[in-house]
Amino acid sequence: MNKTHKKTPLIIPVENQVRELDPKLLLACIAARRGFSCIIGSHRIVDFRIASFAPSFYLNKSFTVMNLKMFKIMHKLGHQIVTWDEEALVHLPADMYYSRRLSPLSLQYVSHLFAWGEDNAELWRRYPEMPEDIPIYITGNPRGDLLRPKLSTFYEDSAEHLRKTYGSFILVNTNFNHVNAFYSSQNLFKPAKTPGAEPGFGKAARGMTREFAEVLRDHKQTIFGHFKNLIPALDEKFPDHNIIVRPHPTENQEIYQQIAAQCNRVKVTNEGNVVPWLLSAKALIHNGCTTGIEAYAMGVPAISYRAAIIEEIDRGFYQLPNQLSYECFSFEDLLATLDKILSGKIGAVDGDDRKALFKRHMAAQDGPLACERIIDVLEEVAQDQSQFLKPSSPDRWVGRSLADGRRLIKWFKSFVPGSHAPPEFHRHRYPGVAIEEVRNRLLKFQKILGDKSEMKVEQIYDQIFRISA
Repeated sequence: MNKTHKKTPLIIPVENQVRELDPKLLLACIAARRGFSCIIGSHRIVDFRIASFAPSFYLNKSFTVMNLKMFKIMHKLGHQIVTWDEEALVHLPADMYYSRRLSPLSLQYVSHLFAWGEDNAELWRRYPEMPEDIPIYITGNPRGDLLRPKLSTFYEDSAEHLRKTYGSFILVNTNFNHVNAFYSSQNLFKPAKTPGAEPGFGKAARGMTREFAEVLRDHKQTIFGHFKNLIPALDEKFPDHNIIVRPHPTENQEIYQQIAAQCNRVKVTNEGNVVPWLLSAKALIHNGCTTGIEAYAMGVPAISYRAAIIEEIDRGFYQLPNQLSYECFSFEDLLATLDKILSGKIGAVDGDDRKALFKRHMAAQDGPLACERIIDVLEEVAQDQSQFLKPSSPDRWVGRSLADGRRLIKWFKSFVPGSHAPPEFHRHRYPGVAIEEVRNRLLKFQKILGDKSEMKVEQIYDQIFRISA
């Protein structure tokens, strides 16, 4: 094992626990056995503690203008920022994606980019302000690794528990966080302050034109209405199946709980990663949801319920998950398709065109894992110790001061009325995990990978762990 690797820490922040923690633990597992010391935990707390870590690779999930302040701090502290874009698999049209998800100022501080697939890489290459010296690697994403047959067995015990708990069920995944967000300020538009006044942009509209945001809002509101009608209708039409409603992680679940209270077999939950739910579901129903792509990768029958259509939105934003599913344009069409799936007459969608589409967007579904490809890149970079020169004392002092000031401001803002991210939202997004659970999950990954090395797991701060071999 190369000693350089042992000296190179890797910081892996986790923002959305149910979606990100397991794939990032897999990444940490593979990185640790290759000699990296990995720091993993709550994104918010990791950033609050950033000045306490030695110069490291910092694996971020975006490089928007919102990252700029933190990137400047990390640069002063000697960290090297490598990143992918968590939202690049299902993305807005290019011009809007660029204004919303890419920042030329933030990109100044990024050294390496990891793409989901060729589509993602090509999208970045076409960005007019992409620095020429930033290498783009088509590695795939750790979330994609857990869709592969061997790795998805990580969830088999969870899937069996779900089958015993819920029996035969239909999974309904929603993604109406643009119009039904956890807090109203996170929607595309905030409520107008006075009657008749024009509503202001919410957090979800950042980088969009007002015209596009209004069209998207109206379209999502219409589909949201169809899904609110769909859930009790499924409860009535399919009495032999439970209906599991799984809202987007940043959605407000209240309306779904109200609907479930009026039904016989509807349950609402955001528990755990989506993979065990897909493993145990009879079918998935969605509209333009990333889960449709995940279902396709796993061979799970999926229906995109497109009872309302705006081609500008559906083709430019949601084309991939819709095309990798059965597309149903009416409730009657959905009932007929779902009945065929439940009776075993049809399975998941197939066809060469879909396979090619999926392959273009999602790399590393065979051969080396995405996690392995990412660590291969970091190992090469880690060979050059000059990448991690100790920052000067003045830079370190400035970085620490900026980090302390940012933490204080964030803490204060979280209690200001109308904040888009109050403490309860952070607890919803990252409820926390015990150290023993971290150890158990790592052991399961090691067993699947045939890795017999000893893993050391230490809790170094609240919800921050160090994993090393």
